[in-house]
Amino acid sequence: MRVFSPLIAGLLVSVASPALADDHGHSGGANEVALSADELLAPYYAKLQTQIDLPVAPANVSLAPDSVLTRIAFGSCNHQSRSQHMWAQIAAANPDVFLFIGDNNYGDQFWKGDASLSTLRAAYQLQAETPELTEFRTKVPMMITWDDHDFGFNDGGANFAFRGWSETIFETFWGSSDEVKSRPGIYESRMFGADGKRVQIIMLDTRFFRSDFDAMPYSPERPPLGPYVPSNDASKTMLGDAQWQWLEQELAKPADLRVVVSSIQVITDAHNYESWEALPLERAKLYGMLANREESGVVMLSGDRHAGGIYRDTPAEAGEQLWELTSSSMNYSFSSTERNTAREPDPKRITDFISEENFGLVEIDWDAKSFTMSMRGSEGETRVTQTVSF
Repeated sequence: MRVFSPLIAGLLVSVASPALADDHGHSGGANEVALSADELLAPYYAKLQTQIDLPVAPANVSLAPDSVLTRIAFGSCNHQSRSQHMWAQIAAANPDVFLFIGDNNYGDQFWKGDASLSTLRAAYQLQAETPELTEFRTKVPMMITWDDHDFGFNDGGANFAFRGWSETIFETFWGSSDEVKSRPGIYESRMFGADGKRVQIIMLDTRFFRSDFDAMPYSPERPPLGPYVPSNDASKTMLGDAQWQWLEQELAKPADLRVVVSSIQVITDAHNYESWEALPLERAKLYGMLANREESGVVMLSGDRHAGGIYRDTPAEAGEQLWELTSSSMNYSFSSTERNTAREPDPKRITDFISEENFGLVEIDWDAKSFTMSMRGSEGETRVTQTVSF
């Protein structure tokens, strides 16, 4: 009798007896029960939680819903074991709120495959003991989403068998709202300000529900700009049905400016690393939803790339010019701006491809009805900037 047939994100348990098998040893489908990895591992995690204390982030100041936002900072790719000097630079920019948008730690590094996600928990524990983060959180309110490395698996999505435990670790550490804890995934939206100066911040979850990307055929030489190719498979999803429905509802709410956060890049087609380009039908769906939003300005923020810049495009599905600011990384840069810009030409990027350590800033001028996107360097200097009316 077959006991377990492993799948990528779950297990298929067969309870067929030999008497029910055909001449080839195949059992009838009516005797097979789908069992998800979450269901199978639930007893293990319930016991584990009685034996360990999950790390918790330092206390964070709150941001009142009636706060009028004029300075929104964000950043990504912050390795927990590297210098944490950028926290002071971000605080010096005096933001009203800071959006931590993914790869907030690198807890997947040196992971041995254990279901307890020991390296991820250790990464969070180190962050909990980081004095620079502790000081920052006493001054600046934060909203947080994740990317792959703090999700727990490089380039991972819904196929990550331990995603439910990873979500528990994330929500415990960052003190997620009851609303976020009540549903799978960590997506969240919050409104700030009053009519005429209302900002909606939408933090997408591009990990928990995401389908596998299609990869290029094997080559002895690594592709210089990533391994993935676009897929027009309509069954593949970036956000999952529930999150898509939620997003449509959020975009129907009144707001003057919407800040839509995706951990991975949206607009660009210039590389084959993770981006929305890998699922073009899903990207078109996002553009269509933005087109149908309750009237407002909109700006998209992203990270992930260990470099960044300002992007613009006018997709047919959106029917308007869209803007995206990518900021990455806070303390984990790989190259130089000169090399990255030459290596990745992109007609949709209107700036150099800034590689050195950086964070992003969106400044809102309510009188002029405009926002200014900028990327700030490790000394707080402006590296790129662009003002857009809305």
